[in-house]
Amino acid sequence: MDCQITHVSACQCDGDAIVVAIFADGVLEGAAAEVNEATGGVLSQLYETQELKGSHGELTTILAPAGVQARQIVVVGLGDRETLQRGCVFKAAGAAARRLAEKPRRSVAFYFEAEIAADFCADGVAGAIVGCVGQDLYRADKTRHPFESIFWCGGTEDDVRAGQIMGDSVNLTRRLVNEPASEIYPISFATACETLASETGLEIEVWDQKRLEQERCGALLGVSQGSAQPPRLVILKHQGGKKEDAPLALVGKGVTFDSGGLSLKPSDGMKAMKCDMAGAATVVGAMHAIALEKVPVNVIGLVGLVENMVSGASYKLGDVLTARNGKTIEVLNTDAEGRLVLADVLDVAIEQGADRIVDLATLTGACLVALGTDVAGLMTNNQGWCEQIADAAQNVGEAAWQLPMFREYGEQIKSQVADIKNIGEGRWGGAITAAKFLEEFVGETAWVHMDIAGPAFSEKPKAWVDAGGSGAFVRTLVEVAKKS
Repeated sequence: MDCQITHVSACQCDGDAIVVAIFADGVLEGAAAEVNEATGGVLSQLYETQELKGSHGELTTILAPAGVQARQIVVVGLGDRETLQRGCVFKAAGAAARRLAEKPRRSVAFYFEAEIAADFCADGVAGAIVGCVGQDLYRADKTRHPFESIFWCGGTEDDVRAGQIMGDSVNLTRRLVNEPASEIYPISFATACETLASETGLEIEVWDQKRLEQERCGALLGVSQGSAQPPRLVILKHQGGKKEDAPLALVGKGVTFDSGGLSLKPSDGMKAMKCDMAGAATVVGAMHAIALEKVPVNVIGLVGLVENMVSGASYKLGDVLTARNGKTIEVLNTDAEGRLVLADVLDVAIEQGADRIVDLATLTGACLVALGTDVAGLMTNNQGWCEQIADAAQNVGEAAWQLPMFREYGEQIKSQVADIKNIGEGRWGGAITAAKFLEEFVGETAWVHMDIAGPAFSEKPKAWVDAGGSGAFVRTLVEVAKKS
């Protein structure tokens, strides 16, 4: 969609709708004060009667307002003025856009206070783009209608462009996750990456099954052998820094459908398993933004793509797989497959010369038990690197929390017949034992594992984003790259 800066006053803007942001302190400034005066003090009256509180994300619609050319006003709350952060603006703009996108709109203009509009322009534009796009990919009667144009009052052209890139990148991830597994499978995902590379200037390398066999990717191949869909490994490269600089590696789990294999999931547990490639989709969305924003750092994105299916060729409980780095793995649960895929991809990332790695995966239900559906788990072998990731997530308003990696958890994945096994001992601490498994494949390289099983996919909508794929942590990864 078209995104532009507008300097037209809120009262004179003739778009289909305008969005006016207010704080919870009741002080009306800038566009809010202008609209209040033009409408005969409507906003002040709503404040006085407590119909309008300005709490974060609160939405109030005023139809056919007198004194304003736009056909309706949506007033969105920003909460406390003193605690306003980038994530607040992203979500507030997204919530207003999502409300307005219930019907087709030609154009919508967003008016925040001048300083806020300038400082948080990219976040607001990105939120508006994300908010007006739904998960209704195959509905004849759409529930969300992306705007033809968005106008943002304040900021610069570069800010608006950055916001548009970010919003489009988050929506790219969401689209990949929301597509059914009949449309997104290893080959089609790799093809989408090739298209992305041609459009953004990213370098790309795709390993097919023959190459994966030559590269000794036994863990990834073990997972894929039960499916009629052959696996792929995609390597995307952004050369934004000096040639000699070691790259940052973003690694994503790309299980395009997870039946659980012979450790078969029940139907309810399988319904949303098209989302088990959200880690890979998040990496792709981040690489899209990093390339278009020309971030001055070397970044490689690596995604391992498989289906975990059931057939006579499926890998079995008790099988021993040999990973690319030579470690042998006893398989005691074929539904603990994502860590097997990541094991080989992490080794490739190290071979590519990465000196810092972040991997993202919808890896464990145990992480949801520990942290709920809105928070990602962080696990690491390098505290300083983990703090950089956590700070980046906090800066953009995405929730992540560190879990411990005590040595004792590693004892649980020792096997009697192989070097390690792919599950721990019992249910407890499953997110951490999975991370301890991954740690076996990164050596001394600074590494953070992000378990995004909760926030990557939502059964119910949020105020600022539709249900389904959320695009969570695309913005965090881009922030990490920018701060590297």
